[in-house]
Amino acid sequence: MAQSQKRLIHPDSLPGERHGKHRLDQMPARLAKNIVMFQPSEEVVADLMAKARLSIPGLADTAEVIKALRHNPEYMIALARKSKFNRDRPDGEGFIALLPLNELGVQHLALNTFNAASPDTRLLAKANERPAGVYLWCVFAPGPLVAGMALFMEKMATPQYDGVDIYSRPNTEVGIRFNHGMGFVKGAKIGNIEAPNVWTFSRRKEPPLYDSYIPGSGKQQVGVCVAHSFQDFAKVMAIRNSVYVGEQECPFDEEYDGNDFSATHLLAYIGDEPVGCLRLRFFADFAKFERMAIRKEYRKSRAAIHLARAGFKFCQKKGYRQVYGHIQERLVPFWSRFGFRVKENTRRFVFSDFEYVEIVADIERDPDAITIGIDPYVIIRPEGRWHVSGILERSSMRPASGPSVAKKH
Repeated sequence: MAQSQKRLIHPDSLPGERHGKHRLDQMPARLAKNIVMFQPSEEVVADLMAKARLSIPGLADTAEVIKALRHNPEYMIALARKSKFNRDRPDGEGFIALLPLNELGVQHLALNTFNAASPDTRLLAKANERPAGVYLWCVFAPGPLVAGMALFMEKMATPQYDGVDIYSRPNTEVGIRFNHGMGFVKGAKIGNIEAPNVWTFSRRKEPPLYDSYIPGSGKQQVGVCVAHSFQDFAKVMAIRNSVYVGEQECPFDEEYDGNDFSATHLLAYIGDEPVGCLRLRFFADFAKFERMAIRKEYRKSRAAIHLARAGFKFCQKKGYRQVYGHIQERLVPFWSRFGFRVKENTRRFVFSDFEYVEIVADIERDPDAITIGIDPYVIIRPEGRWHVSGILERSSMRPASGPSVAKKH
């Protein structure tokens, strides 16, 4: 809307708090307990724009703003103090305006060819479409209304916006101080484009070890992921055929023992080359490590270490506190570095021509383990991708069209 979109946010504007004390993702909800957020009518938008124009130079024409809001009314959030808010005749005192950008829009922003004064709707995400980035178009939040940023972040936590980066282009000293205080970092890299004048609030969390493989990244580093497709399982089979059937001459029917389709498989990559795998099975009070295999030419890499650590993290996320396994005794030193110990009174037993011992390790349950009571959308996400919104969440943006059984009858 304007390059000076944060001129109204004063360093002392947060009530009872020093400006910059809270990052955007750490603003407690209590800050906004006296603020109301609502979607304004065109009449209220025109009034808010007139108020903002008194303090913010270079704002977009009101007609351009309303044009954008007709494309998607969620582009503006009006703010008011509860003590002055009348639900029958809502009147705004401030607003937060945003532009959800599609992939092309984010590229134009990076290239500095995005015109915020008259945004091209072809660069904007459609209603209910997950954007590639969110441009903070304008913040008009004088005095205590700046606490409304906490409400804005609640909106950004919904499945449609969760994990999407927020961008800004301040060019005033007050705006720059505001960006610093809220956790924005100057400079962005969007694809292969360097954008030094774009400020970024990154919302991409560091992926867990069991989802650290990035296809096509070009980096020759170890990454691990859960096998989700038949193609992934074909890679698992190829690795195990090479190691167990080929090198150790294990009979095929003994290697593929009937447990593969009741297990979770982790795949390790170096770059885009699959180099190792680990099978995990789950029981009432323990998880079991099985079929760790690393291709011969990659055994001097750290793939085995990454797989083992990823396996532990995965089991912790599942809520387990103990991991169990069967290993050849020569491998006890390797597994002991991860906390495994030979089980007391272990039995030595033989299968597929090798002798094995039992090992156990105690682990701490992840404080955010998958349990009944968490967000149900998290539980239905793909295995091992609980930290990323899934396709079923995106489907929830459509209105329900199928009647329930109760309604049918």
